[in-house]
Amino acid sequence: MEPEKFAKAWITSWNSHDLDDIMKHYSEDIEITTPMIKLAAGIESGSLQGKEQVRAYWEKALQKIPDLHFELKEVTSGVNSVALYYKSVMNKMAIEVMFFNENGLVNKMIAHYTDL
Repeated sequence: MEPEKFAKAWITSWNSHDLDDIMKHYSEDIEITTPMIKLAAGIESGSLQGKEQVRAYWEKALQKIPDLHFELKEVTSGVNSVALYYKSVMNKMAIEVMFFNENGLVNKMIAHYTDL
């Protein structure tokens, strides 16, 4: 996995609003944790698990935010992981840490935002 290449492809997918293209980055057992889940869906844990649940959540999010656009600022890498720093929705800055499985797909993601 090349962090810069992954980051550019990931940002391009999100900015395209093509849910199939977005989902190709994630494993079937993806687990996401983000305060946006708590804020938008009222799920106290802020977590969703499984590609089906995550896809349904993101489908609703893309419908609610038709002008969604991410602007990549920085890419950092770790052991089987990347952290992307980017301008997100509502003019918030975000840091998203993604962990990769043995097939190079994201199987865990944790997002952090400035002042929600």
